[in-house]
Amino acid sequence: MTFLGTGTSTGVPVVACDCHVCSSKDERDTRLRTSVLIEMGGHNYVIDCGPDFRYQMIREKVEDISAILFTHGHRDHIAGLDDVRAFNYVLNKTVDIYASERVIDSINKEFPYVLKEKRFFGAPQLHFHIIDNKPFTINGTLFSPIEVVHHKMPVFGFRVGDLSYITDASHIEQQEKEKIKGSKVLVINALRKSKHISHFSLEEALQVISEVKPDKAYITHLSHFMGVHQQVQESLPDNVFLAYDGLRVKI
Repeated sequence: MTFLGTGTSTGVPVVACDCHVCSSKDERDTRLRTSVLIEMGGHNYVIDCGPDFRYQMIREKVEDISAILFTHGHRDHIAGLDDVRAFNYVLNKTVDIYASERVIDSINKEFPYVLKEKRFFGAPQLHFHIIDNKPFTINGTLFSPIEVVHHKMPVFGFRVGDLSYITDASHIEQQEKEKIKGSKVLVINALRKSKHISHFSLEEALQVISEVKPDKAYITHLSHFMGVHQQVQESLPDNVFLAYDGLRVKI
């Protein structure tokens, strides 16, 4: 698993920032929009493709993707979809998209030319698969959705093998937490240290981690209000880590 991005659009302009993250020389404090690449069984699966998608693919030298899975339809998680066309052209293939009806509706509003029956030449070639809160397989690999709440919006996390991936959550019902238990690695969002209406705070994320007890946990979807990487990391339990862009984790 490779963290393509661990940041968020939430925050203030750089000129108004006094938290030292924006001026940090630590590369771990440079955070693009949240996304992850899962390499499994010879296939590459991307969860979410925000506006930084193209650069993330170039940076990680990704030559092929088998499917893109979407957690929800906010723009910072779908805005890079048009750049999938490069894989269509180079590989002469259609890319599979797995998303809920709600997300597909958001994609249709953002990219109205993608879902038309008669698409113009050069539009990304995508094959949409509608998912709900039931397990599904891609190339023989089982993906289990985990429904979480982003303020009032239902959002999907995913469990695949020993990995559970959660982003943009502010609440997880107990029955959905049961799906996470037994994971060797949990990736979970925490926007900042203070409470937020639609994202876990660091304390709330740590509480979920203590409940589901993964071997290791990684915090993602960080705003610069969280603080600089090194200082925050020093305050975390031994099995909890701040994720950073480009971090590779073997599971």
